Amino acid sequence: MDGSFTLLILSSILLLIITISTAADTITITQPIKDGESIVSADESFRLGFFSPGNSKNRYLGIWYNKVSVATVVWVANREIPLADLSGVLKITERGLVLVNHNETIIWSSNSTGSVRNVARLLNSGNLVVKEEDNPEDYLWQSFDYPCDTFLPGMKLGWNRVIGLDRYISSWKTPDDPARGNFTCGFDPAGYPEMIVRENSIERFRVGPWNGLRFSGFPALKPNPLYTYEFVLNEKEIYYRTQLLDNSLHSRLVINQNGILQRFTWIERTQNWELYLTFQIDNCDSYALCGAYGSCNIKDSPVCSCLKGFVPKVPKEWDIFDWSSGCVRKTPLNCSGDGFRKYSAVKLPETHKSWFDRSINLEDCRIICMKNCSCTAYSNLDIRDGGSGCLLWFNDLIDIRGYDENGQDIYVRMAASELDDDMRIKSKSNVRIIVSCVLSTGILFLVVAIVLCVRKAKQQKAGKETGSLEGNANDEGQKEDLELQLFDFGTIVHATNNFSVTNKLGEGGFGPVFKGILKDGQEIAVKRLSQYSSQGLDEFKNEVMHIAKLQHRNLVKLLGCCIQSKEKMLIYEFMPNKSLDFFIFDQTQSTLLDWPKRYHIINGIARGLLYLHQDSRLRIIHRDLKAGNILLDNEMNPKISDFGLSRSFGGSETEANTNKVVGTYGYMSPEYAIDGLYSVKSDVFSFGVIVLEIVSGKRNRGFNHTDHCLNLLGHAWRLQKEGRSIEMIDASMRNSCNISEVLRSLHVGLLCVQQNLAKRPSMSAVVVMLGSEGALPEPMQPGFFTERDLIEVNSSSSYYNSSSANDLTITQLDAR
Repeated sequence: MDGSFTLLILSSILLLIITISTAADTITITQPIKDGESIVSADESFRLGFFSPGNSKNRYLGIWYNKVSVATVVWVANREIPLADLSGVLKITERGLVLVNHNETIIWSSNSTGSVRNVARLLNSGNLVVKEEDNPEDYLWQSFDYPCDTFLPGMKLGWNRVIGLDRYISSWKTPDDPARGNFTCGFDPAGYPEMIVRENSIERFRVGPWNGLRFSGFPALKPNPLYTYEFVLNEKEIYYRTQLLDNSLHSRLVINQNGILQRFTWIERTQNWELYLTFQIDNCDSYALCGAYGSCNIKDSPVCSCLKGFVPKVPKEWDIFDWSSGCVRKTPLNCSGDGFRKYSAVKLPETHKSWFDRSINLEDCRIICMKNCSCTAYSNLDIRDGGSGCLLWFNDLIDIRGYDENGQDIYVRMAASELDDDMRIKSKSNVRIIVSCVLSTGILFLVVAIVLCVRKAKQQKAGKETGSLEGNANDEGQKEDLELQLFDFGTIVHATNNFSVTNKLGEGGFGPVFKGILKDGQEIAVKRLSQYSSQGLDEFKNEVMHIAKLQHRNLVKLLGCCIQSKEKMLIYEFMPNKSLDFFIFDQTQSTLLDWPKRYHIINGIARGLLYLHQDSRLRIIHRDLKAGNILLDNEMNPKISDFGLSRSFGGSETEANTNKVVGTYGYMSPEYAIDGLYSVKSDVFSFGVIVLEIVSGKRNRGFNHTDHCLNLLGHAWRLQKEGRSIEMIDASMRNSCNISEVLRSLHVGLLCVQQNLAKRPSMSAVVVMLGSEGALPEPMQPGFFTERDLIEVNSSSSYYNSSSANDLTITQLDAR
């Protein structure tokens, strides 16, 4: 037993005075509990009441094991704000659970909604739930969604993607102080999700990707007589969960003050918690100890070595046992002649920037990786029954270690000259196959070209002309492989009732948009390129190039296109609820968007942008993110649309410049509008504007206030500094809003619109901040916030003459 565990046991024994006055498991509106009183779960496994940890005299509301002789707290409500005396009272109200002191000041609240029939009940699992008395199965709130340092059986550790809830555990500060400590353990949802231990924001340990049987970096996880376990990954949820095989036993997973994950089991015979297993077993579990392309093996001396075909990047550092700089290739890759070397019995590398597909086999996985020059490695996603699924890496391979058992195979891309003889023969065979495929494909394309030429000649004789994506522009000679369904022009004419005015949904810079219904009953939206729009042709090609390669629940789906008879059209899934601006800026329609719907929309937009910036095959900068480009499906799920102005980055690119600024007034970031510099942080700025507009129901552009001449961003920042952010809330949703969620969303929105782009968070950080309850940094001055006078430029656009350093002079701007 290690010293830290002994200290925890000794300090736990000092838990102060808990007086039991009732054995009921329920709190009602007429039956609160005071300090000295408690409730007990029906099977008497857990107790809820007030306690003082260790040598502390502060009072906390918590849950602990009831039948265990060593006082063991598993959950604390007011962990950040202790009570200084015995005056605490826990009440159930229409707003859920509230903990108040002697002044009736709310110390902690569940922030849940409900009715006068609300009750709170402590379940046999140790889960404290709030529900309506008449609806026992539908929880309005549960403590399992907000764990502290303990992961209990039945609890989900991970993300609820629908509502953006991140369930993670965090260490106590000290044995005497249950406040959030330096260490957290939760899932990183980017790429292929992994469970990660962080010290503040620094990654310290990861358990590796799930492979169907266990986490790749946790070989000790195997079927056992104590508990079952599962990992779930789908559109709605990402989580890890355990269940006890015998509910009379007690077992818990804890993250201690040193960031170590340990599972303990209560042994009745010894009346003690025995250590069952530890996740971090040796120094090789330290995150990225050997750097990129380095592998750690605890039996070697030194423990770090480079993968075969790699050498230390900074040999002098490796000589003094500093391996953090990692390794580099002996021979650079050249893409077409590369092959793969198999490494067995390893912990798979970090999957933050990976891609996966459950439906394809390992050979298809190899082919996909071979065709993509950025792909650095591949592996099976699931190792059961001989292996299935595909996991691809597109970055340096980091945090690899070797195992004696329960490791996994990975295939690392190597230059052909670095491969062993057998691998070289396989690589040459692959080249022959590729060349053969290319020749066959070339012959096929030649035949198709001849057929098209004959067809075109016949059409010309009949007085017809077949259009193409290229039109009058050659896009620098580059033709794009659309990989899209091609719709016949007659099909679209019939679907849209010959582009009837009654079917018209709207019109943009690209051209008009029509609703259509295909013969099978599927509803579609048809974006028809205007014959008079020179910019529209560029947008058409740009949108096809980008969105055809993107698939995400929060991006509008492109079904296909039509290029025929001088017509160029894009066919999308139909969004019955139009766009976000139709609701939030209309006094009548805004009443249909309560706060839960708006919060869902905010989180959906954030996840869609995260995918574009980080998880898609291309790093996409949207460049025209606005409320009008957020479409809503029949369940009010947001979908980002209109990729006509988007740009993609490859490799390590993060920003670019343009001489022609395009976008929409009110949403463009300062560095983009003034200097033509665009990056992912430009989209973050636009997202922040949308968040402020969703909460307030006001447009940023054209916003006015009787007390000042600030725009919406400046107004929000002023209220934030004065502690009056609640005044930003749209009156139409004040009765439905969760104040803490609204204020947190406003805070995140202000962080996104900061003038200094380096201070703006990434979208991955935004998603985490929206779904967590941790402290947020104070936002600095937003861009374009200062007082201004309106100067008319022309009848369709205007800009503001600012009186500060945010002055804006636009020399070339194509804005809407």
